[in-house]
Amino acid sequence: MLFKDQLQFVLQHMKKNKLRVTMTVLAAMIGCAFLIVLASIGFGIQHTLKSELLNDDAITQIELWGEETLAEEDVDYIEGIDHVNVVLNRADINGMVKSSLDDRTGETNASIADMTAQNKLPSSLSEGRLPENANEIVVGYHYGQSLLNEADLAELERKSKEAEKAGSYYDGSEEGYKDALLNKEVNIQLYDENTQEYMEPAAFTIVGILKEPSYDWYRDTSIQFSDSLLVSYPDLITYPSTTIYVDSMENVMPVLELLKEQNYQVYSQVEQLEELDLFFLIFKIGLVFIGTIAVLIASIGIFNTMTMAVTERTREIGVLKAIGASPSLIQRLFLMESTFIGLLGTGLAIIVSYAVSFAANAILPYVVSFAFSDEDLSSYDITFSLIPWSLVVIAGGISLAVAILSGLRPARNATKIEVIQALRQEL
Repeated sequence: MLFKDQLQFVLQHMKKNKLRVTMTVLAAMIGCAFLIVLASIGFGIQHTLKSELLNDDAITQIELWGEETLAEEDVDYIEGIDHVNVVLNRADINGMVKSSLDDRTGETNASIADMTAQNKLPSSLSEGRLPENANEIVVGYHYGQSLLNEADLAELERKSKEAEKAGSYYDGSEEGYKDALLNKEVNIQLYDENTQEYMEPAAFTIVGILKEPSYDWYRDTSIQFSDSLLVSYPDLITYPSTTIYVDSMENVMPVLELLKEQNYQVYSQVEQLEELDLFFLIFKIGLVFIGTIAVLIASIGIFNTMTMAVTERTREIGVLKAIGASPSLIQRLFLMESTFIGLLGTGLAIIVSYAVSFAANAILPYVVSFAFSDEDLSSYDITFSLIPWSLVVIAGGISLAVAILSGLRPARNATKIEVIQALRQEL
């Protein structure tokens, strides 16, 4: 029997039992679609978190831990490593820093940075320049919001209470100093750990303003001093840190491993990225395993359909054997039918899965926003479901394999039917 004839034979018998075959195909489709959509959640969450890390500038940075500022010879050695652009020493100032401008006062955190190294990096300023003298500072984009007078404080308290009653949060964006801050002179008081009091105020000029943070929820009110501040305040308590800037993400791990070999205590977000990939690999395998259970349940329907097909076609099987059909041909005919059912179910499942994935990404941000907060999550780049081709291939392979295996036992039973008994069966 030619392949064309085999194909026609199978399709004719599938048409005779349209309803049963259709229900079996739908069952296979639901099982495979469930597997794809379920696993797509893992891919979607991984894509969201990974994109968040990759879009962060810190992905090409290496943090060096230690309680002391990195020595000059260490800085020279690290900067001499291939693909290292800059080694930046920073230090967070202990305690809050008080600042005042006109009738306004505020408290914020502050840090000291090596401005020589900072100048080698791409500009992080929205306007102005970096400090060149000890009495010059750079402030955060929202620094003006930290400068409040009595009227602002009263208004902030009132709005915060109203927001709390409404179940939300007020960020204080409407209060604070609203005029231009560049080149303004502010009085700053540093905290003295020994006396547990603030030092005498000193005048500083704002020469630069940092760029707006990439996160809408983050309010940057910080102050950044030049490292020459330590000349005027040698007893100032600080917490040093060092950041190593690498030219690209691909070169972070080689530099990181080299530094670890030299006993430097270093860390990078690239390591976190590898840990994240490992976690989600295990997570996705778990989701695929759960989804496969649905496919196995659908296989019961395929097994039942093929068993009924063998029973109904006993006489036809006898006729085929009588005219010389081999057992392998008979087995192939029934396996082709179960394969067609698997192919149709898988094809429909892929279409349905992409439709569900698209709908989930379009609708779920609004549903989650409505259910859990007043904030509109639709503006965030959150992927709830992602279906890569690798998932389609894996899920399709599992679905087809299960469909073929489900039809294997009935197909073998068909080859064992005796010709005489089959021909005696009444139509």
